[in-house]
Amino acid sequence: MKSRSTVVALDPDSCPAPVVDAERVSSVRQSLPAEDTVQDLAQVFGLLADPGRLRMMAALLEGGEMCVCDLAAATGQSMSGASHALRLLRMRRVVKVRRSGRMAYYSLADGHVRMLFDLAITHARHTEAERSDG
Repeated sequence: MKSRSTVVALDPDSCPAPVVDAERVSSVRQSLPAEDTVQDLAQVFGLLADPGRLRMMAALLEGGEMCVCDLAAATGQSMSGASHALRLLRMRRVVKVRRSGRMAYYSLADGHVRMLFDLAITHARHTEAERSDG
């Protein structure tokens, strides 16, 4: 069993346990992502908070590379709305574009985006199943 490291007293109103495991806190602080990384993640997750953009990503996950016309039709969005969503997602490197002549084809940016979205869907379905069970 690990022994407790140095403890530091805190203001009793700030924490239900009035001591801190200073060694653990220091270790955790050192492992936290850099502030610019946290800001980038917040922007990406903010983009993903929009149902229309989530439908767009789900369509790309299921259908693979698609043009804006097909994406708009598949997600029930206007061409303008789909184009705007794709532009925002592309700016944050969530989707990528491939041009062929006058056509532009969109896909999820990489395997990490696919995995993130797939895990989020799996989690949502798991949570739904738990709610329906009781």
